[in-house]
Amino acid sequence: MISILFGPWPREPPRAPLYSAPLYSCADTVYSSPKRRVDTDVMKLLMSDYQVTLVNNKMSEFYVKFHGPAETPFANGVWKIHVELPEQFPYKSPSIGFMNKIFHPNIDELSGSVCLDVINQTWSPMFGMSLAPPPLADSNPELINIFEIFLPQLLRYPNPADPLNGEAAALLMRDPKAYAKKVESYVDKYASNEDADRAGENGDDDEPMSRSSRANGNGHTTAKEKAGSDDEDDDDDDDPMSDMGELSDGDEFMGEMDD
Repeated sequence: MISILFGPWPREPPRAPLYSAPLYSCADTVYSSPKRRVDTDVMKLLMSDYQVTLVNNKMSEFYVKFHGPAETPFANGVWKIHVELPEQFPYKSPSIGFMNKIFHPNIDELSGSVCLDVINQTWSPMFGMSLAPPPLADSNPELINIFEIFLPQLLRYPNPADPLNGEAAALLMRDPKAYAKKVESYVDKYASNEDADRAGENGDDDEPMSRSSRANGNGHTTAKEKAGSDDEDDDDDDDPMSDMGELSDGDEFMGEMDD
């Protein structure tokens, strides 16, 4: 006797589609060319809470007013930051410099330029400053990360092992409290809101920054420019009046130490 069982037949497993269309995001279109990337990044910065001033209405060069991060010796300071984007942006990092003085191991006191190695270590063409944690970096691949992440982190966690300001680096390693005190004295003298507004208005302030903007494309003074600066220093040494000026500067510094 043959018995026939009736029941549900086993279902066929779902088949994979023959063609899967690639997924595109808005970012693919926006960042398809360097110029679009510049326009988009700078426009985002202009629409943010930062005070941004374009140089000659160019998107590739501008100033941003930056406030020091809270709970640091830089907390009450305001700086005018000069940013210049190279033609290869975003594949090449921007030039960043402080227009008014700041005391920091990785920032040149004369030119205001930020250490090139520090910038390159944290710059990513796709995500701006790669110091951002992944969720923030993925959602904010923009120039604004310089002011939201990179500069606050740089001021909070200086690297004295790779200095542009040897005095600041040595003081930080030798006596962190004295370093913090000197940072605060620079903030009081050179980093008020008015100081930031005035920075670069006269020729004396503008010249150091103009050197840093040219320097190797990212804010380092070239050897030729440095040699020219040394020659000027030698000329000053031959002038007895310059010696008197140096003495007066020394007296002023000693007065600060006494205070």
